[in-house]
Amino acid sequence: MSSAPMPPARGAGILRHWGGQLLQQSWARIVLGWCLVGVAAYVVPPLWGRAPSAPWRQLQPLVWTALSLAVYYAYVRLVERRRVSELDLHRAGQECAAGLLLGTLAFTLVMMLLIGCDAYRILGYRDWSALPAELPRYLQDAITEELLFRAILFRILEQRWGSLTALLVSALLFGALHLGNPGASLLSAAAIAIEAGLLLAAAYMLTRRLWLCTAIHLAWNYVQGAVYSVAVSGTTQHGLLIGRMDGPDWLTGGSFGAEASLPAVLVCGAAGLILLRMAHRTANAA
Repeated sequence: MSSAPMPPARGAGILRHWGGQLLQQSWARIVLGWCLVGVAAYVVPPLWGRAPSAPWRQLQPLVWTALSLAVYYAYVRLVERRRVSELDLHRAGQECAAGLLLGTLAFTLVMMLLIGCDAYRILGYRDWSALPAELPRYLQDAITEELLFRAILFRILEQRWGSLTALLVSALLFGALHLGNPGASLLSAAAIAIEAGLLLAAAYMLTRRLWLCTAIHLAWNYVQGAVYSVAVSGTTQHGLLIGRMDGPDWLTGGSFGAEASLPAVLVCGAAGLILLRMAHRTANAA
């Protein structure tokens, strides 16, 4: 004898119904995405502990980066039920190369302006061998923040309220969350909002993928800390060059680092506006 399949329990059906209704709300999808990626990036690593040997300890950030990407991919496939186009590998190499070049040139231009104003002096240099060891940590930071702020926050806000609202909200929140960093102030938060909020969102809008904005983010932070030894968002760095900052805070960024300086705001603001214009033209031509 064959028996008919048991109908789902009434309670389970109600939960699925209300869960589906809730996830139709933009804010709920943002909160869920942030929670999932945040746990993978910031909660699991401390619980897991550090690798005992130095080589594995240096590579450990790559494991957490892969976990964050996997969690985001599963979130999009299972919750949003769509193809994860923002992680499409089409043109990933070209966009990564362009982003690395743009981020490197942008921060180098900032430093050239500071050197020209006699606000930064190179006093010496350290061993080159330390440079590769720093890369996994910077890569983890860049990918995690781009997943949270561009792939989740900006993208979902833009779908619901349009590009301008998404740009303003994501930029202001990104700047505000840096207020807890050492040496932070309202001016440094505003600088971060303009530099990262505008520039990186524009890079995402131009390609609709994460590669360009993540590569810009990575190169900017890596060149800043691992090469010029400038504080990254208030965190002291010991990179390749031994340098000394000297000048007013509006010019040097003070203890927060060159990200809070006027040259950085001008350079990144101009680059962001150029990318926004390119994104606007691309959207109109599509």
